[in-house]
Amino acid sequence: MIETGGKSQIPEGLTLQGEAFAKLNLSLDILGRREDGYHDLCMVMHSVTLADQVTLKQTGETGVRVETNLHFLPNDEKNLAARAAAAYGEATGRGAEGLRIQIQKQIPVCAGMAGGSSDAAAVLRLLNRQNPTPLSVTELAKVGEKVGSDVPYCVLGGTALAEGRGERLTPLPPLPPCWFVLCKPPFPISTPELFGRVNCHKLRCRPDTEGLLRALEDGDLEGIARRMYNVFEDVLPPRQAAAIQRIKTSLIGSGALGAVMSGSGPTVFGLFEAEEAAQKALGNLKREYKDVFLVKSAPLV
Repeated sequence: MIETGGKSQIPEGLTLQGEAFAKLNLSLDILGRREDGYHDLCMVMHSVTLADQVTLKQTGETGVRVETNLHFLPNDEKNLAARAAAAYGEATGRGAEGLRIQIQKQIPVCAGMAGGSSDAAAVLRLLNRQNPTPLSVTELAKVGEKVGSDVPYCVLGGTALAEGRGERLTPLPPLPPCWFVLCKPPFPISTPELFGRVNCHKLRCRPDTEGLLRALEDGDLEGIARRMYNVFEDVLPPRQAAAIQRIKTSLIGSGALGAVMSGSGPTVFGLFEAEEAAQKALGNLKREYKDVFLVKSAPLV
């Protein structure tokens, strides 16, 4: 059983609720392999309104249990949400014994949008909200590092530059008002396999991260869209690469200012200035794909 940090400090019967927003990678660069086996990354991340609903309840029972609307997801310490509760208890002494974590999933699983990490971050925020001496956002993100590489960013949310394994975060200016159309094709992409295919010395293109940061500072939506780039697209197996390109072509053809794969995929998103064009893209993609979403920038949590 997962260690929960001792007796829960959440009153029995209390219900806490919050949203776990999906993240998109406006850019993703891989700088090299680290001695610890991980890779040094440089990414610009952005959170959007596609969200899971997370509810915490204190039952007075034993352990921590996760319940979701997807039967195949783990309900124990293999779930990042349970590990987040344990990490918070370890860091603060405010245990999570008897905690039930209910997650209504809307973010597709294994989609490159940090759904599990965002759920974990939501658990951290909800537990912290109940703490009379709450951790700072920086401290809470540090707790998230113990849970997963994307969790610190998901604690912060908004727009941010993520470096190192993803734990070194620099908040960035928000995007100008815009729309995103997200499309997840019906096949998985193995993150470890993609990392194994990357040769940092042979990557043919890299994101213009500095240019992207300037465009964000200037509020230049077209400049942002032109600089969206993900190096993982260069190492996709041929069939997957063709499928990703087909979605990108559809988005651009419908009026997207730019389109790119998020994270290790397979979700592709297009950035739109006008809702009308975004709605057109949504309709076109829904004729072929099940998981298609129209979203906006998420509010800061």
